[in-house]
Amino acid sequence: MPGRIEDYALIGDLATAALVGRDGSIDWLCWPRFDSDAVFAALLGTPEHGRWRIAPDWEGGERPHIRRAYRDGTLVLDTEFRTGSGAVRLTDFMNVRDDGVSNLVRIVTGLRGEVAMRGELVLRFDNGRVIPWVSRLPDGTGIRAVAGPDLVVMRTGVPVRGEDMHSVSRFVVKAGESVPFVLSYGASHLPPPPPLDPGERLAETESGWRQWAAGCAGAGPWTDAVRRSVVTLKALTYRPTGGIVAAPTTSLPEKLGGSRNWDYRFCWLRDSTLTLMALLRAGYVEDAAAWRDWLVRAVAGSPDQIQIMYGLAGERRLTEYEADWLPGYEDSRPVRVGNAAYGQLQLDVFGEVANTLYQAHRHGLAFDRQAWSLQHALTDHLAKVWKQPDEGMWEVRSGPEQFTFSKVAAWAAVDRAVRSIEHFGMRGPLKRWQALRQRIHEDVCRRGFDPELGSFTRAYGSGDLDANLLLLPAVGFLPYDDPRVRGTIAAVEKRLLRGGFLLRYATGETRDGLPGDEGVFLACSFWLANAYHRTGRRHEALDLFGRLLDLRNDVGLLSEEYDPGARRLIGNFPQAFSHIALVNTAYELSGHPGGREAEDGPPPARKAGRSPPPLAPGA
Repeated sequence: MPGRIEDYALIGDLATAALVGRDGSIDWLCWPRFDSDAVFAALLGTPEHGRWRIAPDWEGGERPHIRRAYRDGTLVLDTEFRTGSGAVRLTDFMNVRDDGVSNLVRIVTGLRGEVAMRGELVLRFDNGRVIPWVSRLPDGTGIRAVAGPDLVVMRTGVPVRGEDMHSVSRFVVKAGESVPFVLSYGASHLPPPPPLDPGERLAETESGWRQWAAGCAGAGPWTDAVRRSVVTLKALTYRPTGGIVAAPTTSLPEKLGGSRNWDYRFCWLRDSTLTLMALLRAGYVEDAAAWRDWLVRAVAGSPDQIQIMYGLAGERRLTEYEADWLPGYEDSRPVRVGNAAYGQLQLDVFGEVANTLYQAHRHGLAFDRQAWSLQHALTDHLAKVWKQPDEGMWEVRSGPEQFTFSKVAAWAAVDRAVRSIEHFGMRGPLKRWQALRQRIHEDVCRRGFDPELGSFTRAYGSGDLDANLLLLPAVGFLPYDDPRVRGTIAAVEKRLLRGGFLLRYATGETRDGLPGDEGVFLACSFWLANAYHRTGRRHEALDLFGRLLDLRNDVGLLSEEYDPGARRLIGNFPQAFSHIALVNTAYELSGHPGGREAEDGPPPARKAGRSPPPLAPGA
């Protein structure tokens, strides 16, 4: 059985990532990209679907005491095992690629006494389905595993032997000794990846991450939490293109044992504005620019073909299928690869793209003529389609509806185009777009607000509520002191709070075309903390924010959702959307001068300085 979701930590090389359990087992790794097939898929099945465990060889005796932590400001993970005979430290990291080779490095260091250790490498290509052919390297330094196009090489100084299709090593580490293991991925038709010096790569990796993290702007008492979150967001970045995946995993369930299991290893446009704002607030202008540039490339083309999500390089076809040979995390089926939602119509993406481009310009990113041409074309297209029903920002599978927030996001798209003309001198049909903005606003206020309920509703005339209604004032649609906004906040609290946190909508009462239930949605709960703060309820904002921070695991990571009954993190992990919301809320509560996304004009002046240095080497 895999560990609890909160028992995992993340390491990565800005192209893919691995999940490391508290027990020293790496149970998830897709190679060579985030969205590639997994070589370790035990997270969604059993050890026989692939894992790599290094831990004390206790064999049923006294379990070792375990503690772990990231090295400050880095993605280098130290796990300390203490036994009756001694203590060892397992250091795990992936160095940022500088030669096209992806390496996963594990170093066992003796701290006290001596400890008998056991390593077990179970490689399974094609998401846990294919057993590779394993042989020894000619120079005797390790083993090579091949299946089809894939090649993985493990180099180490200790003996490795095959046992029941596993590669096993047993060794003893004394105080002051170090035993390195290096796992490298390559193409099977090419020579094996060259050896590397684990100590040198560790020093380079730690230094590079520390330099990058040092550029993070402070957030008062929450600076450490923000720094860990922006490091996590950086780790979810596909450096070759600048795209950011929603999560490095697929099919971690939104309800344990349920079927609401989705592949999140892609780039969602809806994350764009919040991601960009988080990066800009934290001081990472160059990273925000890379994300903006990815966005422009991904959505380029005919406006009527814009998608809600794309692949790491902007790929459009993300075909979904079920990996029926995997039993799923804690029997949560099906395991999905790909995501069919890429074909849905979701009008909110127009607002998210427009706001991203507007905020980029507003915060000083260089003017991009192609970006404005794209925004102009998207706004003109939106004028033709904004009245259509859509699937909404939560990607329901019950068919299109007239979702209120989708219309608000359409209003925001036109509003940002108008502001770009008014504030930055862009060329466009100002009066026509101003009139369109007014028509959409009137339509939402007339059809999306329920006077009896005293609140905006999830969809026109539905009577249901949705946590995304908390974003209406955040995008500038109405001010926070408007009675309709305050009524909406009160209604959302009354109907959607569960265990002190917020559902995105009540699945038991609302039609979404999916069976079962789900947990509370962490990003929505951060939105509620923002709403509390902006409506003068600071004590409640601080209390909710503090309880949300307490949900992070021991190394500061959050998943998509939380199960208040089981008191467990659920959903794909770690989740960019949750960490983006954490960063933005922390800066909001700390009074950071980065500005709010709905404010007019340029943001408050920043101190002179440059963006943080790129992540070495060559990042």
